[in-house]
Amino acid sequence: MAKLRITRVTGEVSDHPITPAIEMAFELHFKAGIHKTFREQERQSDIYWLAWECLRKSGVTVPTFGLEFVETLTKVEVLDDDTNF
Repeated sequence: MAKLRITRVTGEVSDHPITPAIEMAFELHFKAGIHKTFREQERQSDIYWLAWECLRKSGVTVPTFGLEFVETLTKVEVLDDDTNF
């Protein structure tokens, strides 16, 4: 299972697995399969949405998704595993 390493402007770094619930939330929100979306569209904003959803699901209080949330991030990395986006 892939995971995200999220670095916030506060300096906090956290790793979050992209669980089946996160994948399903992505697909329901974007009305498209997660793997197909990443292969064909390659939008960084989709990664930021996943970071938002991962943080939110982990209990972190985050602003509504948008520029305000993205401005709280320094870096979001997709850590490799056997899943290819």
